[in-house]
Amino acid sequence: MSVRQRQGLALAFMAVVAFSFSLPWTVWALESFSPVLTATGRAAIAGVIAAVILAVARVPRPTRAQIRPLLYTMAGAVFGWPILIALALQRTTSAHAAVIAAVMPLVTAIIAVLRTHEHVARQFWLAAACGTGALIVFALLRGGAEGGDFIADLLIAGAVIASSWCYVEGATLTRQLPGWQVISWVVVLALPITIPASLLIVATGGVTLPITTQAWLGLVLLGVVSMYFAFFAWYQGLSMAGVARGAQTQQLQAPLTLLWSALLLGEVITWPTIVATLAVVASVTWAVRVRTPTVVAPEE
Repeated sequence: MSVRQRQGLALAFMAVVAFSFSLPWTVWALESFSPVLTATGRAAIAGVIAAVILAVARVPRPTRAQIRPLLYTMAGAVFGWPILIALALQRTTSAHAAVIAAVMPLVTAIIAVLRTHEHVARQFWLAAACGTGALIVFALLRGGAEGGDFIADLLIAGAVIASSWCYVEGATLTRQLPGWQVISWVVVLALPITIPASLLIVATGGVTLPITTQAWLGLVLLGVVSMYFAFFAWYQGLSMAGVARGAQTQQLQAPLTLLWSALLLGEVITWPTIVATLAVVASVTWAVRVRTPTVVAPEE
């Protein structure tokens, strides 16, 4: 593995650590804000911050060729995953959703190979599959076998595909733009939708009064960290490590989320969960250390 790939994996892992706080922060935000407002509000917060940073840095506007992949990324990151998963969670439990969402790193790797023609070894797919299986066991141990219905499962599957696609599109764009500019333009382009939508949801009863300090803190942290600054490291890390390889670090998000949930929300960690977590860590280590196969040019 090259130094660049190691640096990319380190950046991706830093992003995953930040992403892993999203669930506890969402629980805080939902004390006073509706699920859809939590999704649009955090994107609006990120967009306002990004607009200021882009203006101060005098970053040139993206070219016409870059607009389309930016819009694709926006559709998945700002609207696809947050809104579809919010709708799904109105019909099922977060534990059940976690069972289906566990396949996201594997789906991201598949899309990366199809979209960018990355070369990965067969052993990588075996490691990724083992990690996915361990994550599913992890989610089932958390009670994820209950509470689902067909519509909810379709919504979660759509959210997974949307999120995986935006990861690949965003990482691909980092070949032309720095990762921080990619996510900045994504959330700025979404502002004409996220700000009016957030105001409309507030006006139609999307807020439970009084708004708690913890709810404000959760929403702000989702906007500043989960929706914005964490993507600086994520997109740059995927670009440097390879999208398929780097995405496997996301398998660590569920165990890390459980750790923060135990510390911040008082959830209990059991021994079976610890065993499943160790299996996930082993699979991720295996996947990221698999050598990229050498492509031999055909003889003339």
